[in-house]
Amino acid sequence: MPELPVISAAEAIRAFERLGFSIVRQRGSHIVLRRSSSGCVVPNHRELKTGTLSGILKQAGVSPDEFVKALRD
Repeated sequence: MPELPVISAAEAIRAFERLGFSIVRQRGSHIVLRRSSSGCVVPNHRELKTGTLSGILKQAGVSPDEFVKALRD
């Protein structure tokens, strides 16, 4: 399992969009993404800590390997 990088919310959202997620709505600083029946909530911060990012990935049902690969593409 690769170590999760410290990235911004914008970078995370871009990677999720590459994985087939789309933005459904935003309320305040929380952006809701959805892909079929799975979804996740990404806080719109300059820097997402690795623990927060790990929780978002679990919520979305995306493996860390898959996410890191989408970040690099």
